[in-house]
Amino acid sequence: MRAIRTLAIGILVISAASMLLAVALNFANIIGRYVFFSPIASAEEVMLFLFVGTVFLGNSVVGFEGKQIRMDVVLLALPPGLRRWFDVAADLAVIIVSVILIVIGWPAIAMLAEFDQRSQAADIPLVIPQALVPIGLGLNALLVGARLVAGIRPEQPPGAPPVEAF
Repeated sequence: MRAIRTLAIGILVISAASMLLAVALNFANIIGRYVFFSPIASAEEVMLFLFVGTVFLGNSVVGFEGKQIRMDVVLLALPPGLRRWFDVAADLAVIIVSVILIVIGWPAIAMLAEFDQRSQAADIPLVIPQALVPIGLGLNALLVGARLVAGIRPEQPPGAPPVEAF
């Protein structure tokens, strides 16, 4: 489990660096545009790709910590044992949907690589930002699965009664 936690921390570092890089690029573009009257032509495109990476990579850590959006009002009304079963079912659904999306989306990414399709402004190979989607989904499935196997329960909202093991 130590390796999984280290992986989650590494993903957070990469996501944070990606976000900081996007903010720095935005700031540089603002200065270039309004001070030097020479904007960075590809800034918006690169920032968009950085944000895609931030979201899909960072989402895997959100899943690992069990902090994704949930229907807490309904879950809190359930008895603790039943609530635990719904938590497990939700985690299994995340894993299954992530794997299905990877399998369905991978051929499109393979075509982008095969045809060497590139972005218009920055001339970045589109396979790079597009591959971040299945990579993020795969990491999400891996981390949620590791949490399930290890028996770590997602964080409960404040004031929620404790959930017992099933």
